[in-house]
Amino acid sequence: MAIRKKLTILGSGAAGLTAAIYAARANLEPLVIQGLQAGGQLTITTDVENFPGFPNGILGPSLMEEMHKQAERFGTEFIYDNAELVDLSKRPFVIKTSGEEIHTDTLIVCTGASAKWLGLESEQKLMGHGVSACATCDAFFFKEKVVFVIGGGDTALEEANFLTRFASVVNLVHRRDSFRASKIMADRALNNPKIKFYLDTVVEDILDVSKGEVTAIRLKNLKTGKQEELPADGVFIAIGHHPNSDLFKGQLQLNENGYIHTDGVKTSVPGVFAAGDVQDETYKQAITAAGSGCAAALEAQWYLERLEAGEQKKTELTATAAVHE
Repeated sequence: MAIRKKLTILGSGAAGLTAAIYAARANLEPLVIQGLQAGGQLTITTDVENFPGFPNGILGPSLMEEMHKQAERFGTEFIYDNAELVDLSKRPFVIKTSGEEIHTDTLIVCTGASAKWLGLESEQKLMGHGVSACATCDAFFFKEKVVFVIGGGDTALEEANFLTRFASVVNLVHRRDSFRASKIMADRALNNPKIKFYLDTVVEDILDVSKGEVTAIRLKNLKTGKQEELPADGVFIAIGHHPNSDLFKGQLQLNENGYIHTDGVKTSVPGVFAAGDVQDETYKQAITAAGSGCAAALEAQWYLERLEAGEQKKTELTATAAVHE
């Protein structure tokens, strides 16, 4: 039998959990489908220093755990599953997971974004055997090892700094001669004596697939054309993310980069809202994701109130007409 809900939230990161907190406090009894990465990207982040209320910072997983408890306290229901199909062609909207079918009057999409990869065959074959997209998850395995971080944004520099706690040498490879990262993150990396920089440089290949482990990395300088093969024990990919919006292609309006197009948090389908990194191509911060989650919950609440008011008026008009017949 299908589960019937007034509001369902896809995703359990900062946006999804904030939406759940607000919706639960409005007595909407929201259902959160947590997704493949429960807690979102903050669960693979170390110190979060810019989320208000934590002057000494807080670990990403700890922050998400506290938000989960808060949402649960107010009556949010959680499903530890992933949405496999959605039908937004009519209301109630239909969501199918591996084990459940949910019919919902409103939907908030907070499916976030996923790491991008270099596109190398060796990268995928060596995933989990020296290649990683999560320093927080895997840094422990590279104590006193030589590692490379690929990227030039906040994520890459944060991961490089974090890895210096474990690795003997951290090499940062970036295809440009300047960083896209914030100045504070760039300064931290530049002032860290354990980080060596390879700028204007790209990864040609990761070795050695035949041995089933990372043994070296082949780099190419874009300005000089020089190639070099350097010993490596691990390679961490940190070149950005793409929105997890494939499920909504052909149903919601997406922009050219795949982000859900929104007016505020309203999508192209009335009653469907989107929040967080799946619709935010600009800021991509935990606090902006949480803020948009709040806005989405409020919009869903107001939409349901208008819907119920309209149905009530329709019932009253029908009753009045029956009296006069």
